[in-house]
Amino acid sequence: MRETRDLAAYACHGPQSRGRQHDETRERGDGGKSGAMPDTLADTLADTLAGRTPFQRDRDRILHSGAFRRLKHKTQVFVYHEGDYFRTRMTHSIEVAQIARSMARALRLNDDLAEAVALAHDLGHTPFGHAGEDALQAAMRDFGGFDHNEQTVRVVTALEQRYAAFDGLNLTWETLEGVVKHNGPIADRSAVRPAIAALDASLQLELGTHCSAEAQLANLSDDIAYLSHDFDDALRAGLFGFDAIADLPQVGPILAAIEAAHGQLIPGRRTHELVRRLISVFVSDLLAQSSSNLERLGAGSADDIRGAGEAVIAFSPEMARDLETIRDFLFTNMWRHYKVNRMTSKARRVVTELFDLFMSETNTLPSEWQMHDGRAIGTLDETSRARVIADYIASMTDRYAMLEYQRLFELGPILR
Repeated sequence: MRETRDLAAYACHGPQSRGRQHDETRERGDGGKSGAMPDTLADTLADTLAGRTPFQRDRDRILHSGAFRRLKHKTQVFVYHEGDYFRTRMTHSIEVAQIARSMARALRLNDDLAEAVALAHDLGHTPFGHAGEDALQAAMRDFGGFDHNEQTVRVVTALEQRYAAFDGLNLTWETLEGVVKHNGPIADRSAVRPAIAALDASLQLELGTHCSAEAQLANLSDDIAYLSHDFDDALRAGLFGFDAIADLPQVGPILAAIEAAHGQLIPGRRTHELVRRLISVFVSDLLAQSSSNLERLGAGSADDIRGAGEAVIAFSPEMARDLETIRDFLFTNMWRHYKVNRMTSKARRVVTELFDLFMSETNTLPSEWQMHDGRAIGTLDETSRARVIADYIASMTDRYAMLEYQRLFELGPILR
């Protein structure tokens, strides 16, 4: 399927994709006498009628996955029951995808690929955000550890079990490369996580190089989204007020400009105006710097981007310094606020105690998790058993993890 818009030579082009993790062919019902055919005629027909490119198909598979739906009730900063307004992993991922798609269009990159990588980037997150990940990493320390980026790879290559012909979502090489390398090259082979090493062995992801411009863009769209929207959530939660942020770079001048133009707005309008202007400032800087980098590089293909030796999608040095100052402020005044610390302390206990119980009493696991590759989980070696339990806990939403905790540690009805 041909791309329907004018993409730059250095963009990734769907029809020239390096392929998918699995060959989507299957035997006919006549015992294979007619040879292989497209995996599903329905998919082939739908792609033809709707004009889907390979990267659009990736995006659709991610959106329809169970892992993406579960992000609705996974923590961004606040646990879901703290309020319906606060962002979750799902709303954050959608916001990242919107920013990535808009900027990709401006740079003549493949917006479908940028959107797919953005939507997938948090699929491996545990319940309770980074507190849950820290607890699961500590629990898994003697069993190979836990990393949410690797868990995302496990989700899209194996744990999502929806299709008849393969495990995972069978995404394209380019989307998988973006999921694996969006934070940068993995030059130290000893630091490569097992699931990533296994995928690299089969697909040759060129771990020592940078990823595509689209994946680099998705990564920085993540920064733009949380470094702006976290102000919205924190101000609404009362973790700090406008006076506390008046001297921050970028933030202070925007607040002054809002007051000069509109006077003293009510807090909700003032917050929204701050957030939208922050996003505009961040996006404008990134587009200007990245356009300059691309022009200087003179890239003629996506592989030229990968082999550039440095990230070509970037903020200006001045903006990068301002973003670090903003990040430091949010770390101290939001992410480590005592109210958030209290919540994350409880979250760590939930994850830790669930893991310990399941390791010692595997018969308390749901029946669908008591078998692995045809073997009872209790018969597996400790490392394999721990990995299955980590997969189960990582798949939980916040509220499901809390409900499991209540079922297992509190006296009361068990059928709830």
